[in-house]
Amino acid sequence: MGVSGSGKTTIGKLLSLSTQFPFFDGDDYHPEANRAKMASGIPLDDNDREGWLQALNRLAATQLQSGSCIIACSALREKYRDILRKGLETQVYFVYLRGRYTQIMERLQARRGHFMPASLLTSQFDILEAPREAVIADIGNDPEHIVSDIMEQLKLQKEFGLIGLGVMGKSLCRNLAGKGFPIAMYNRHVPGKEEDIAVRFREEHPELQDSLAFDDLRAFTRSLQTPRKIMLMVPAGTPTDEILYELIPLLSENDTVIDGGNSHFTDTRRRSELLAAHHIHFIGCGVSGGEEGALNGPSLMPGGDPEAYKTVQPFLEAIAARDRNGAPCCTYIGPEGSGHFVKMVHNGIEYAEMELLAEIYLLFTRTGKNPDDIAGILEQWKMEENSFLLDITIDILRTRENGGWLIDSILDKAGNKGTGNWTAIAAARLGIPATMIVASLFARYISAFKEERIAMEALYGTRDSVPDIDENTVFRAYRAARLINHHQGFRLLREASEAYRWTLDLPELARIWTNGCIIRSDLMEQLPAILSTAHSLLAHPDIATRMKSWNPALARLVSAGVECGIPVPALGEAVQYFNGATASRGSANLIQAQRDYFGAHTYRRNDDGGTIVHHTAWKNTGNL
Repeated sequence: MGVSGSGKTTIGKLLSLSTQFPFFDGDDYHPEANRAKMASGIPLDDNDREGWLQALNRLAATQLQSGSCIIACSALREKYRDILRKGLETQVYFVYLRGRYTQIMERLQARRGHFMPASLLTSQFDILEAPREAVIADIGNDPEHIVSDIMEQLKLQKEFGLIGLGVMGKSLCRNLAGKGFPIAMYNRHVPGKEEDIAVRFREEHPELQDSLAFDDLRAFTRSLQTPRKIMLMVPAGTPTDEILYELIPLLSENDTVIDGGNSHFTDTRRRSELLAAHHIHFIGCGVSGGEEGALNGPSLMPGGDPEAYKTVQPFLEAIAARDRNGAPCCTYIGPEGSGHFVKMVHNGIEYAEMELLAEIYLLFTRTGKNPDDIAGILEQWKMEENSFLLDITIDILRTRENGGWLIDSILDKAGNKGTGNWTAIAAARLGIPATMIVASLFARYISAFKEERIAMEALYGTRDSVPDIDENTVFRAYRAARLINHHQGFRLLREASEAYRWTLDLPELARIWTNGCIIRSDLMEQLPAILSTAHSLLAHPDIATRMKSWNPALARLVSAGVECGIPVPALGEAVQYFNGATASRGSANLIQAQRDYFGAHTYRRNDDGGTIVHHTAWKNTGNL
């Protein structure tokens, strides 16, 4: 409400864009006689206005039956406002756009094409009665500020925003809304490809009916309470940078942006510095659990500014999975990009866990077992070694199509999204032998060369000999390999924590991986206690007892696979790592001598405590 020229239409339309309430301009409902009277320079009287105000009251009543609306109307006197809200007293709020006479006169004199001349402004100010109960907005501020101020005073803004409505983004939105959080959702508009994604998504799910859906980024940011809390669920890399550059001009100091994608931890560090220059907080948050986990409760790994984390902690903890004691599978990881680093290593462990099951499946198929047979064996393993990945593998093997097993029709070319590659590189840079992760990654790379593999088999012949293995040997080997995989993953996390000064809490990381995430398992349930008392998994007495019992089976299984020409890279690296890690004397003395021979890289001796650097002129030295 307000006099003509106060900006009712402009502000009303902007409010409509931000709230998604329909907007109606009261001027459109004037009868033609009223328009003609004002156009001739004659002010309207109470009789002229009464029918018009009653029409707007009926309009409001109709709209309120199905939702809310915004109506622009001068509503200059209290009795006019009484007509407008008659029968709707508890549902109508007035917003008074207040401005000075001279300020508004300048606007009217510059306005073109409106039926009301500037000369009538004085008559409007003469009868104006400032409302006693209304949101008051000063028209001297810019429209963006006015809209945000109005929404804040009317409590129309949402508490949390999410950008990117792919599979994970959609599930997280439903999770947030299901927990009772008022949310706003945004998805870009790409003509012919991505149109009305957010609006259609909201219409599909009852729990989202009170949320706001946008494909206009500016309107989306206006719809959020300040300081804003926005989560990005967009592809890692350039798309994340692009949306951040679009967002920065629309954000305010102390807003917090959470990147929930699979970003590289160095990118997270860089983005954190970028936003900090604008006094905007940044959280890099690993999210694990897939579509189902994101909907019902994922494992969350947020890292960054600890003070900023406190502002988003209630939201993240509310949507996270729960451990067996009811605590959220979400914890503050550490500074900088630590959250995304931890998620990266989680995915590396996941690569090897998947590869182990794939290799066991292949070994069993070579013994003549069909997918149902293998699923039955794995079902028995669940009693002692259950995991999410074991569960889904059983489901996959039992899935049938057209009378056969679907697994037999799936092309054996595995994809990857880069996190396994990043983990391998990170391990190499930190000097940590994450051999099972690397082997699992390279197994996927080898699988990609399907045509070449077919040609090589034709050249070298089919190897179809049957491995001499029993189910118990395979099970014990599997359990041993899993211990080594988890040992390597947590060893990498420990080294990163020390190298980057993150002070990671490894038992707590294991705890938040006990539910919601892809690598949740019975083994993971045991790791918080084990990691609390041992520097590494293999150093723990209980783990040592298991490995002494199971490692012989691992060695036998790998031997059988190799002899029959069956690729078992992850199982093979497990036994090779264990052999190397448990041998007090290896072959590196010759490596050091070779390096010193051709490059004068020097070496240390074991007969002087390894404290002195030595070099030998090897050529023609004879017997020293």
